[in-house]
Amino acid sequence: MAKFSANLGFLWADLPLPAAIRAAHAAGFDAVECHFPYDVDPDEVRAALQDTGLPMMGLNTAPGDLDAGEFGLAALPHRQAAARAAIDQAIGYAVATNIANIHVMAGKADGAEARAAFVENLRYGCARAAAHGLALLIEPINSHDVPGYFLTTLDQAADIIAEVGADNIKLMFDCYHVARMGDDVIAGLAQHAPLIGHVQFAGVPARGRPDVGDLDYRSVFAHLDQAGYSAPLGAEYRPEGTTEASLGWLDLFQD
Repeated sequence: MAKFSANLGFLWADLPLPAAIRAAHAAGFDAVECHFPYDVDPDEVRAALQDTGLPMMGLNTAPGDLDAGEFGLAALPHRQAAARAAIDQAIGYAVATNIANIHVMAGKADGAEARAAFVENLRYGCARAAAHGLALLIEPINSHDVPGYFLTTLDQAADIIAEVGADNIKLMFDCYHVARMGDDVIAGLAQHAPLIGHVQFAGVPARGRPDVGDLDYRSVFAHLDQAGYSAPLGAEYRPEGTTEASLGWLDLFQD
């Protein structure tokens, strides 16, 4: 039976992060994950995790200046100092709250110079993270939702992971983004299974609840189960209305 992690960047986003952790526990989730928790005292997050017994699957590096159009820093050649500061910040927060995975956001860029910057910053991050037993994740993001994002395909991510050459860099496989790029989700999961560090999902194409849309998640979750993938799967979707009102899929997919 599948296990699920509530992505608190989208679910219970109206609540303070510690309260959202407790709400996810009350709703029956097996884990949680978040986007940018840096304004929240890590002691409060750690306390909520300890109270509920939920693991926190991951967090993102800071996205940079969103008002200026940034959406991540690690592939921006002119932002190396800020990119590395964001990685250090994420490692510090992860250590303080016992979070195992850090999604390093690439940002909007293209070309060989951007790739070189991304690889160099990931090598820096992997070395720093390894000292604490942490893993870095990189995530292809579809070009419809975030035009200009550097990392868009599974094959591109696999090539970068190989070039970085560290044991603690993995693939964040978001079924929604993969499907929105027109790729076969189950084929991608099978092809890249050894690289996957975390799996996320949402309905396609609206990024709503997973039981609505074009992607058959019963088949996706069955494939993962048959492949022996047992870690909690990240529900990163935008609920219509309250989060509680959107959770009917939990019982549906845990049958």
